[in-house]
Amino acid sequence: MSMPLLPDRHPQKDFFILDIADVVPKDDTASMEHPLFSLATKPDMRHLVYQNGENRLEIVPSGLGLPTIKDKDILIFCISQLMHMKNRGEKIGKRVRFSARELSISTNRPIGGNHYKRLEQAFKRLQGTQFTTTIRTGGKREVRIFSLVDEAGFVMREEGMWRLDYCEVVLSDWFMRAIEANEVITISNDYFRLRRPLERRLYEIGRKHCGGQPKWHIGLAKLQEKTGSNAPLKKFRLNIRQIIEDDHTPFYRMELTADDLVIFRPRSPQSDLSPEIRLPEWAEDKARAIAREKGRDYYALRSDWLAFAKSEAAKGSPPKNAGAAFLAYCGKQDSLR
Repeated sequence: MSMPLLPDRHPQKDFFILDIADVVPKDDTASMEHPLFSLATKPDMRHLVYQNGENRLEIVPSGLGLPTIKDKDILIFCISQLMHMKNRGEKIGKRVRFSARELSISTNRPIGGNHYKRLEQAFKRLQGTQFTTTIRTGGKREVRIFSLVDEAGFVMREEGMWRLDYCEVVLSDWFMRAIEANEVITISNDYFRLRRPLERRLYEIGRKHCGGQPKWHIGLAKLQEKTGSNAPLKKFRLNIRQIIEDDHTPFYRMELTADDLVIFRPRSPQSDLSPEIRLPEWAEDKARAIAREKGRDYYALRSDWLAFAKSEAAKGSPPKNAGAAFLAYCGKQDSLR
């Protein structure tokens, strides 16, 4: 059964988002290769262990289960705020304060309802789940035990009845190291419009591994392992086919071959560009760095500029130097926020 995208509930917004998969410290390869968030909609009490060579990642759930892919929205929001401040040269710290309304607008959730209860449960999963990693460097082995957030909570105010005033999250050192090292990558706003948890995870995987390459492929069983899905492989294959048929994944299309190979391709590959508007690789690399520095969505910038350049080319005025013109466009995007 086809499931359309969620409506864009708050179209007037501008914020920065990132892919948690690229936030993981680079030496901690086990947690980069394996999922940290459950795709389940009911409490997931699994005790997970992932091994990658000598690196080991162990995840022990909280009393309410593992953190979910929807709980991850809170972390995306918090780190987005800090990156926004950092890009503006402001001092940042681990403590992030926000209203439930701001969170809802930024992550395309309905405003209202029982924010307090939903957020409290999400906070408990994020803070209560324990991650243990082993890292070997220089003849020594470290064991680190941490939670995704150090603490989280609410401040209430009394207005006849108690109302939620604001939320506060203290991010772990693990996330702060990633922010300080700029180990973040932007993702599409449409990520928050994807209904299925599996769709969100597939987009992240495509965004991290395919990027702007013409294509990237992975075996179905290996992909299932990377998503964290615990469905039988036959059911997982059906789920992938349905997601491919619905074709909502932002910036990527997927294909499932007869021999169970899943292929990711950008929706606007290099070969689709008209010959007179071919972007050189050096320009794309520099533009990615500019977008990362500004906390912008590189693929959205590229798509917008190409649409403009093609319209100019249709009028007989193609850019003389596509690479330089694209970089100049990317550099001016602060003024368009």
